[in-house]
Formats: sequence, C-alpha cells, structure tokens
Amino acid sequence: MAGRSNSGKSTAINAMVQRRNLARTSKTPGRTQLINFFELGADKRLVDLPGYGYAKVSESVRRHWRRLLEAYFRERKSLVGLIITVDIRRGLNDLDLVMLDWAEGVSVPVAVLLTKTDKLSHSASLRQRAEVAGTISSSTPLILFSGPSKKGVEEARGVLAAWLEHEVGA
Repeated sequence: MAGRSNSGKSTAINAMVQRRNLARTSKTPGRTQLINFFELGADKRLVDLPGYGYAKVSESVRRHWRRLLEAYFRERKSLVGLIITVDIRRGLNDLDLVMLDWAEGVSVPVAVLLTKTDKLSHSASLRQRAEVAGTISSSTPLILFSGPSKKGVEEARGVLAAWLEHEVGA
C-alpha cells in the first residue's frame, strides 16, 4: 500500500481487513514513518509504506523515505501487487506517476484506490475517476473508495485476494 501522505492508506488497510485500528490513522500527514507489515495469513502480508510527498518532516527524513521505498521496490522479490491510494480531491501527481512507473518497471500489478470519495458528490467522483482513467493504463483497476462508507472495499479486497492467491498457486 503506497500513496501520498494523508491519502488514506491506513484507513484503506483497516477497511480491507475489517479491523478498526490495525493500521494507525491520523489527520496529520507523515505519521507512518516505517514500513509496517501486517500478517494476513501464512506467507501473506499487507505492507503499509510511508507516505510520499507532503509531510512535516525534515528533508533528511524525506530522503531516507525515498531510499527506503526505492530499495523496497528494487529488492522485494515477494511483492505481488501494489495498491496506490490517491485522494480523489487531489488527483494524480508526479509522485503517483513515479510509483506507477516503478511498478511497471518491476512487472508488479497495480491498482489505484481513489480514496475519500465520501467527500465529493457522486457525479464529482465519477468526473475525477474519468480524469484519472485517462492518465493510467486501462488495465489498471481504478476503484472509487471510502473507508467510512465502505464504498469499494469489497472490490479492493477482491484485487488483493486475487494477487495473493495467484502467488500462492504459482
């Protein structure tokens, strides 16, 4: 699970695994500062990466996060998929596109959760989704998502389950 700071990564994790406080959530960007592993079953883990972009942390911490994420994608052989959270009100930015490129570069399937859809009207959410869809590969699952309203939770869970089952059956 990757995304900009405060894009809803931890909320998405909690909603997908149906545990209210498994991943720590905060209104303050940059709270997740380490790579956090959550055991889902035998040899199955969901990983919460530190947010990229805005966070009230020093430049040296930001550089450390970048090196950490680059090493994670370059060296992690067990990575079977990447979910990128994007606050639907903000849309994709350059760092989100870099994450999509990294995933493609290491042949890891990716899905995009457009989070916080409960903050927009249904028609505004659909407009934002169409805008993002025009920027990314048509084969990339693009899910309207809201932890509080549970919108898109089952669809995201299905994507994750398919990746994990594919790896187990490989």
